[in-house]
Amino acid sequence: MSHPSAPADDPPARFAVVGNPENRRVALFADAVRAAGLPAPRVVSWKDVLRTGGADFSGQEIVRVDSPGENADVDLLLRGAQDPTRVEGSARWYAGFMAASRTLRGGIRLDDPDELAVLFDKRRCHAVLHAAGVPVPASPTSGPSGAAVGGWDDVRALMREHRMPRLFVKLAHGSSASGVLAVESAATGRIRATTSVELTPDGRLFNSLKVRRYDREGDIAAIVDALAPDGLHLERWWPKAAQGGRAADLRVVVVDGRVTHAVVRTSASPLTNLHLGGSRGDLTAARGAVESAGAHWADVLAVCERAAACFPRTLCVGVDLLPAVGWRRVAVGEVNAFGDLLPRLTGLPGSGAEGLDTYAAQVAAALRRREHARPATAAHHRRGQAPTTSPHRNRTEDDHVIA
Repeated sequence: MSHPSAPADDPPARFAVVGNPENRRVALFADAVRAAGLPAPRVVSWKDVLRTGGADFSGQEIVRVDSPGENADVDLLLRGAQDPTRVEGSARWYAGFMAASRTLRGGIRLDDPDELAVLFDKRRCHAVLHAAGVPVPASPTSGPSGAAVGGWDDVRALMREHRMPRLFVKLAHGSSASGVLAVESAATGRIRATTSVELTPDGRLFNSLKVRRYDREGDIAAIVDALAPDGLHLERWWPKAAQGGRAADLRVVVVDGRVTHAVVRTSASPLTNLHLGGSRGDLTAARGAVESAGAHWADVLAVCERAAACFPRTLCVGVDLLPAVGWRRVAVGEVNAFGDLLPRLTGLPGSGAEGLDTYAAQVAAALRRREHARPATAAHHRRGQAPTTSPHRNRTEDDHVIA
């Protein structure tokens, strides 16, 4: 795929990425930048950002902020936990990460710190989506007027009050299904929870790659009570469609407002995350099921684009789309700031990203935006005027947001 070429008086595009240098996310993005015929991006490590109080970027650097996860030293700085597999500490992680994202100075940003703060708070994100008319599962904890959850007793009370015998309990600032419990109660009063949380005999909580079921309410209460200080979000259990006898949902990547990539995730458990034993399903079959149900595939993808439009200053998001039983209705479960890790997956037909992985699609979109912005900027300079401030300009005077 060709990319816009800069005129002779315009410096070539330069990318920078803030991430963990050893992480495959950084490597995949760097590969995409080089494949576009550009120099490898400058890599700024999260560890250095956190230890030195920020980082500076030139006015022409296009800055990608990537996940700070999967690095024990960074996790220690953000959460204060010696063991990165511990579940607790997400509220401290959130505060540290949000503060660090605001210490990145200068450059042309592919994200926005204010939007990151919403994307990493499930209660706020749910409220934003709902206010925009995006279909979401019902939630009693959504938004500033949502119910506070101090522990298991509050969860049980909200289940009764809102007639939610089945629900998901999520860490407000969690990711990758950390701390998620799929809770089911029966008319007999018995209750069970499916989760990747491992509860040790001494009450500590660990993330595990094994999905397990707890049938003792005392164990479920112990987990929820331990997680509650970090903030909890509750959502009504959305009855998912099935593919091949397994629960199915979709991860849909939206780049620059347009759906570019999608993958079906299936699982024998309510948690479809691929790292928890989920597997990729058949996207063609999913589309066929939607259309056989009398719905339109384009309308399904449009829901994801409406969700992404709630975050106009963030170039790329990953939308978790939940098709209901029968494939006729959908809801948005989450919008992920770092939901683009889908190795070897190329763009959908007609998306404009055919033959490109998720990272290459973002590089191409960033270069298009830069090229479209350049003529107006050059014209202002020729007239001796400063460029007009964009309504999407970041709050730091020298920071620019691609939006």
